[in-house]
Amino acid sequence: MNIAISNTSEKPIYQQLFEQISAQILKGELESGYGLPPIRQAATELGVSIITVKKAWEELERLDLIYTITGKGCFVADLSPDEMLQRRNDMILQRMAIDADYYKSFGLTIEEVFELMRKVY
Repeated sequence: MNIAISNTSEKPIYQQLFEQISAQILKGELESGYGLPPIRQAATELGVSIITVKKAWEELERLDLIYTITGKGCFVADLSPDEMLQRRNDMILQRMAIDADYYKSFGLTIEEVFELMRKVY
């Protein structure tokens, strides 16, 4: 598991954790059954609060990307390649819907959005 936290990002740290771990799971970098570090250990290693890590782990579990075995820890869920693709697409579409509303508020056309996206991608 490779995590890079930015204290200068506008994104809350729990969201950075959630996004990076969920991406690693959905790209197959963290395989089914992989054990996430305990919350306290992750918090210490990342230099963040336990509450922050707990919130990220809870969001991963809410989306069934990980599961918890009491007394043993949190593990990556067993997802088929089709499930991984569907969940990835669902997450991306949710983000794109929010972004699309923002772009529409400026009166941008889809073509203008694509052109701007090409510049930053």
